[in-house]
Amino acid sequence: MRLYENEAKTVFEREGIAVPRSHGVFERADGVELAIGPDSPVMLKALVLVGGRGKAGGVRKARGGPEAAALAKEILGRRIRDYVVDRLLVEEAVDAPGGACYVGVTMNPADFNVTVIVSPAGGVDVEQVAREAPDKIMRLELPGNDAMLPDADASRLAGFLASGLAGGPARIDALKEVLARVYAVFQKYDCKIAEINPLLLTAAGPVAADAKIVLDDNGLYRQGALLRLLGLTEVRHDVSEPTRNEVRAREAGFRYVDLLAEDHAKDPDRLYVGLVPGGAGYGIFSIDEVANVGDRFFGGRVVPVNFMDSGGGPTVGQVVEMFGLLMDYEAVDLVITSRFGGISSCDIFIRGLIECLRERRAEGRRVVPVFGRMVGTDLPNARDFLERATRETPEALADMHITVGNRTIMAEVIREGIRCAFDRKGWT
Repeated sequence: MRLYENEAKTVFEREGIAVPRSHGVFERADGVELAIGPDSPVMLKALVLVGGRGKAGGVRKARGGPEAAALAKEILGRRIRDYVVDRLLVEEAVDAPGGACYVGVTMNPADFNVTVIVSPAGGVDVEQVAREAPDKIMRLELPGNDAMLPDADASRLAGFLASGLAGGPARIDALKEVLARVYAVFQKYDCKIAEINPLLLTAAGPVAADAKIVLDDNGLYRQGALLRLLGLTEVRHDVSEPTRNEVRAREAGFRYVDLLAEDHAKDPDRLYVGLVPGGAGYGIFSIDEVANVGDRFFGGRVVPVNFMDSGGGPTVGQVVEMFGLLMDYEAVDLVITSRFGGISSCDIFIRGLIECLRERRAEGRRVVPVFGRMVGTDLPNARDFLERATRETPEALADMHITVGNRTIMAEVIREGIRCAFDRKGWT
């Protein structure tokens, strides 16, 4: 669960890390001018749970109240990565004569070591720094998962930062203190990420000019006090850096993850397969099995494009949207689906699929072949509806190939679907 910047700063300030003085969070531009003086420099920051705010015009500096109000009008209502800005954080602008740096704590997913990353190049994308100037990055893994940052490690990290900052040598003890506190926040609050970028070296000491905290959902059950501190009455899903497809799925009420980058260039010699499974477990299996069948029988030329979890009881409308999303996804050449009806109903599933295909055919919208299997709850009703629909609208459902029952294993259904898609493209 990702926190908004003002929430992350509340946490850091509570744990002894200095942050800029806040003038408040605003939903209307006219309130901004009233809150600050005419000659008080401030920063206006769009409160959205995605990156790239600065490049999208969501972070601006104003010399005082009138200019701040004008900029607030520009920012509020702006779309940043498909999110509409409806709130602004307004805080004092901070000078940094001693420079700006990056401090972050995360976990290495390969071995679950807590990892501290620092750089004297603050205020820019740390991934960009790692690519273009790797000598300006120091990464330290702590296999012991210590509750507190060991003093020797804090000294090494602070020394690295100080050596690259104009005001660093005089602030090395203060840098050590901030490093220790950020690390403590990471451990205390079950974080996935605790990050300050930039950490500014002001005349009064280090100040967290920007703050990012992502909480581990698995640890939220023991973070009740934190949620109450932030006024959160329900868990917020982590929506950092969502794709358009992920935003659409979230709004429709089902889980979806793109496996390819949004700007992925499609390889014309590969087949891209969209997946509409049942639950999360079947979703993971489907990814693996499509890749496995592609490797074994089709020369590794098959690419699964998504994870999807329909949940325990999707509505017909949600099933329509699951298939519609993938058919609108231009990369997808084929959809593989599997409904193992336990909690959910095969009848609702097939009605949703057929409604989707009928609507798209009637409206002249893109349709891709669908191969799949259904077995389980409400199978007799589902079979009857499928047979009747196929008789009534055979042309609309010509690209639907659904196996009923479990006499054919799912790997064979996948293989048949891929083979037919290869044949359509004239591939061997």
